Amino acid sequence: MADTCGQVLLGSGLTVLSHPLMYIKVLVQVGHEPLPPSLGRNLFGRQVYQLPGLFAYAKHIIKIDGKAGLFNGLAPRLCAGTIGTLVHSRVLQVGLTNTQKAEEGSLQHVVNETTKEMIARSCATIVTHPFHVITLRCMVHSICVYTIYTVLSCRGLIPRLLGDVLSLWICNMLAHLINTYAIDDSVSQMDLGFCHLFTGPMQPMLTYPFVLVSNLMAVNDCGLAGGLPPYASIYPTWVDCWRHLSLEGNMSRGNSLFFRKLPVGKTYAIDQKRFF
Repeated sequence: MADTCGQVLLGSGLTVLSHPLMYIKVLVQVGHEPLPPSLGRNLFGRQVYQLPGLFAYAKHIIKIDGKAGLFNGLAPRLCAGTIGTLVHSRVLQVGLTNTQKAEEGSLQHVVNETTKEMIARSCATIVTHPFHVITLRCMVHSICVYTIYTVLSCRGLIPRLLGDVLSLWICNMLAHLINTYAIDDSVSQMDLGFCHLFTGPMQPMLTYPFVLVSNLMAVNDCGLAGGLPPYASIYPTWVDCWRHLSLEGNMSRGNSLFFRKLPVGKTYAIDQKRFF
């Protein structure tokens, strides 16, 4: 119980610190660009037109809504994190009593551990998804105030689950291969944690398209400006959203908040604060 409480406190602190970054990232994901492109320099020193980065975006939000504006949607996100940690911990405890023993370091052991972690994460994600949706809609609400919109919804749950499960299995299997074939016998008994130092950076690359589609579906056609035309098309399913983003080359939109390039073939509309 003490470990779980510690995880909740640590997670809550990290959530508060990272919330402005997530808030800005979500607004970029839905296509909200309140500031026009400006002339800057890329990594190679060339002058190019760039979209405002993290700090310029944050200054704009503070100017409009004050510093508190950077924390829109924080309360439901904290609820999601706390409940998710408790559910994850409880499911792992139950799973420990029902799992067959396997030799540590073996493929069967990795499969057993990954399966337990997958079930725990999936349960936590399903239980907390309504809070995740509320968080996103509180954030997107700032684009244009609507007094009536739906809140409880499961839209975006499937791509969120898929991304989490795929990245977990791929990273754990790669970590097992590294531990088995790339590390000598003197350190071969270590757990997967060390190997995740190598595979961990791969997770954002693997999951980001799923995260993007999940977030867009969570606010799509709910009555908020960020989920309606002209900001977004109406998507019947998350597959339609994925297909549309792929065709436009927008599967990485919002992935980077620094050195943001202008979308190819797009024109900035000052009045609508978006590209078309």
